[in-house]
Amino acid sequence: MNTAGAPASITDDLGFKVELKRTPERIVSLVPSWTETLFAIGAGERVAGVTKFCVAPDEVADKPKIGGTKNPDIRAILSLAPDLVIANAEENRREDIERIRAHDIAVLTTYPRTVPSAVESMLKIGRAIGCESQTDVLAREITYAVSDIEAGIGVWAKLRLRVFCPIWKKPWMAFNADTYAHDVLRMLGYNNVFAAAGERYPMTTLEAALELRPDVVLLPDEPYEFTDRDVEELKMALPQPLSRRVLIVNGRDLHWYGAHMRNGLKALAQRLARVRAALV
Repeated sequence: MNTAGAPASITDDLGFKVELKRTPERIVSLVPSWTETLFAIGAGERVAGVTKFCVAPDEVADKPKIGGTKNPDIRAILSLAPDLVIANAEENRREDIERIRAHDIAVLTTYPRTVPSAVESMLKIGRAIGCESQTDVLAREITYAVSDIEAGIGVWAKLRLRVFCPIWKKPWMAFNADTYAHDVLRMLGYNNVFAAAGERYPMTTLEAALELRPDVVLLPDEPYEFTDRDVEELKMALPQPLSRRVLIVNGRDLHWYGAHMRNGLKALAQRLARVRAALV
């Protein structure tokens, strides 16, 4: 663990070397799941600013807001005088990250696309802010949770259900194999029908999705907020028996990494295990 004031050099997920002259005392987080993680590893008091989408834990409500993930207020960030900004290559725009760096502010950019790489990204954050021991404990807890989930999948590791899991509607959008959400579903014993898509987040139609023969349709409640109304609409449009296999799942359990993985992956595993049980 870094001692107060100790310098650190971290290579982020994009290969940028993040040079920190001392342990960060004012941190701005542009990523909701990393905001939650900062509090979980004991750095909540050092969080100087967050996006309007950073909603966990409850204590974050009192933190200054600096806009959204895609349109942060750079002036507001600069006014907070952070010594570290935590970003994500998918959730935040490169031009915003570069503008922040241009003001000689350290930016640590994460880019996890698998469950193990999400844990590695979290460990980098822990090293950068001097919370190595706390982050190591959290990483072990997540690793144990993942091991338990994989052990419980059993034969379903080979007999996988095919799943259509859109992340947006109008137009319909899905995700391919080069994404964290795909790896979560893989770990839980499900085959993402858009795994082979050429784009990471391909646009599609319902008809095209059906041609890929999904066994189940999962509707996460973020980033697009799918609701029971969407479930009913799909039931009317889908053939039997697929129309009886449409359900909403917690979007954070599927998409959030960091501290949320500890319980979120287990909750999603239990939810999808019940889906499998209903189909056999």
